[in-house]
Amino acid sequence: MSNTVNPANFQVGDRVQLTDVKARHHTIVLEAGRQFHTNHGAIEHDDLIGSPEGSTVTSTAKMVYLALRPLLMDFVLSMPRGAAVVYPKDAAAIVGFADIFPGAIVVEAGVGSGALSCSLLRAIGANGHLYSYERREDFAKIAEKNATNFFRARPENWTVTLGDLQTEVLELETGSVDRVVLDMLAPWECVPAIAQVLRPGGVAIFYVATTTQMSRIVEELRSDKRWTDPQAQELIQRPWHVEGLAVRPNHRMQGHTGFLVTARRLADGTVLPPRRIRPAKGAIEGIEELGSQKEKESE
Repeated sequence: MSNTVNPANFQVGDRVQLTDVKARHHTIVLEAGRQFHTNHGAIEHDDLIGSPEGSTVTSTAKMVYLALRPLLMDFVLSMPRGAAVVYPKDAAAIVGFADIFPGAIVVEAGVGSGALSCSLLRAIGANGHLYSYERREDFAKIAEKNATNFFRARPENWTVTLGDLQTEVLELETGSVDRVVLDMLAPWECVPAIAQVLRPGGVAIFYVATTTQMSRIVEELRSDKRWTDPQAQELIQRPWHVEGLAVRPNHRMQGHTGFLVTARRLADGTVLPPRRIRPAKGAIEGIEELGSQKEKESE
């Protein structure tokens, strides 16, 4: 019989999420000989070590808990915060809409609490590199600690720089960056700098909180003339309650969290063809009617 440890089973040092019958979560890091105390008795870490993920464990007070490794989503919603986090629904959309791929060179600002950084680091894989820029040292430290806890070591392909993106990012080689992700108050101030380091065809995505920010970054990209026409959108997540025939939207939902604006870098010297916006049928009829009325008045 083989003595090889099954990597799918829980091991010392693993982060485990325990869920009780009321869907309350507790997260622990396994240590041999330790106990985790709850309002419903203690749980022996040794009862979990060596057990397969997706099994249950019973406390000394006979409360049954489901044991799973936490997903990144679970980790983000429970991790220590300095700044507000990018929620998982938006982080997933950023990775998807920006087409962040394994091996990509990505620039990010600001770092916040590191939630989005974790998603970006997983998406680029070991062969990519993430350059993160943050003005506040306390935020940068929290983000680095959170990412280190999640990955169980500080990612070697992650460079965190304290300072303003507008100046610091210019240290990178011109056209060497595949993707830019900006989560900051005034991203329009960074458009000239990111246009210099982003390669032609590269994607820039901006996460902003208000309609005024969204409008300003869109107009800045258009006036800069080095970008495709920006696309703006808002993502709404609407969970549902499904219990037999009782099927309805949940009473609580994640409404507005932010807006996403996406654009791609044009090649130097390229002039974007003018947009053709076809007016609605009613608008054409209204213009024709107004023209006829003015003709009659002039007669």
